[in-house]
Amino acid sequence: MHVSRRQLITAAMASAALPTLGRANTTIEITWDDLIPPGVPYSEIIAEGEMDERNDIWRPIFDTNATKLNPTLDGAYIKMPGFIIPIDVSTAGVTSFVLVPYVGACLHTPPPPPNQLVYVTAQTPWPNDGLWEAVWVKGQIQHEIQSTEVAETGYTLKADAMEVYVW
Repeated sequence: MHVSRRQLITAAMASAALPTLGRANTTIEITWDDLIPPGVPYSEIIAEGEMDERNDIWRPIFDTNATKLNPTLDGAYIKMPGFIIPIDVSTAGVTSFVLVPYVGACLHTPPPPPNQLVYVTAQTPWPNDGLWEAVWVKGQIQHEIQSTEVAETGYTLKADAMEVYVW
């Protein structure tokens, strides 16, 4: 049997994609502790800080442990609970937001460290009347340190599905 070079390359590329496809279909339910890399205690990611007298807010100053991300989650398909801090809002709902571990994070208190915040873009807008409810968010999570209007985030997630978190 003769296999052409094109067939060999096509087969190699297809087989290389299989582990990624299999991984994308497996949903891993995670908690906020899972965002911190193994071996980094939570107590070592909490910030010192300084008061911004002009704006009357506390500005945290995090060390390098606050931006350490869990390598096993990069590219994983996950489901996690949290609360919404809206970024892009329209009459249709919220399409991008920061997912935070507790109510009021980033708004009423100093923001958590970047490795405890997830920037989410939703395919389907989340209704504006449900912003104070805890939610489940499902999608592929990636490592990406970025600054938003409310805080610096360590992860991004493209939400395929969202639902109210039932206690």
